[in-house]
Amino acid sequence: MSETHETTYAAAVAGAIGDAMRVDPTVFVIGEDVTAGGPFTTTAGLVDEFGTERVLDTPISEAAICGIAVGAAQSGLRPVLEIMYIDFITLALDQLVNQAAKAHFMSGGQLTVPMVLRTQGGAGHRSGAQHSQSMESWLTHVPGLTVVMPSRAVDAAGLLASAIADPGPVVVVENKTLYFRKETVPACIEPVPIGKAAILRPGRDVTVVALSRLVHEALAAAETLAAEGIEVEVIDPRTLVPLDLETILESVRRTNRLVVAHEAVQHGGFGAEIAAAVQHAGFDDLDAPIERVGAPFQPIPVSPHLEDAYLPGAAEVRAAVLATLGRSDPGADLTSH
Repeated sequence: MSETHETTYAAAVAGAIGDAMRVDPTVFVIGEDVTAGGPFTTTAGLVDEFGTERVLDTPISEAAICGIAVGAAQSGLRPVLEIMYIDFITLALDQLVNQAAKAHFMSGGQLTVPMVLRTQGGAGHRSGAQHSQSMESWLTHVPGLTVVMPSRAVDAAGLLASAIADPGPVVVVENKTLYFRKETVPACIEPVPIGKAAILRPGRDVTVVALSRLVHEALAAAETLAAEGIEVEVIDPRTLVPLDLETILESVRRTNRLVVAHEAVQHGGFGAEIAAAVQHAGFDDLDAPIERVGAPFQPIPVSPHLEDAYLPGAAEVRAAVLATLGRSDPGADLTSH
């Protein structure tokens, strides 16, 4: 029997970075307050072991952090940079989109950019419209970027290990509300292959593809639906680019129904890409329209009651599952979704 231990998502992230730094002296960490552990303790303890030469604090300048990382990566190092809140990745888009993502292509393969950009999105902390967004779909539109979005501690560590070893730029999108969830993980977490989805709950009636925090909401909805005789298959893509479409299609071939769910605004969200890809490649397997779950098209409120009403969760996933089965949920109030 393999050994396990209890940890949190945040501790798993810090552990994976530390493991990579012990093995490869070219790996270093850079970002705002990273020597103090960052805002969510995801770099806690690293400066004590590796010093300030490999754990570098920066001014509050996302453009500078990302620009330094791009140059360092092109020079043979492997930076792991943190952009504190995905909302402020906008300030580093030129460096990320026009430099990191394009260098290998525009140099005819002469340059590589082995850098990892970690950031966190999601609401639920009452942080307001400028510190709570889910902006992963912005990044999935950029050729040259790999985008991963783990929902569990074991995948956060495993995907981060693979991202650090990758020869190209990888963006790891974490979720603030998941950081301190306690999970049981293997004592030795193996790298998770980039581009491979995970079926977290098998089912025969409906496929639910959920991202990040909504994975846990989908699993909760599936548990309640199982008591009603409805078996939901829950898939976590884990990687958005490249997307493991075949695992999703194989599931839809068995269930003939699909729900896609994410916390991001539904309009233009990555769920639309999943829905379009399945509609194109698996149209004959669908027995009902694809249902989408996402946030309404408005800024995120800071008021606790309004933010709770804004965020999609298990109730919205449940209602979408029932809708694709042609049933209604009399207990649901989904006017905002």
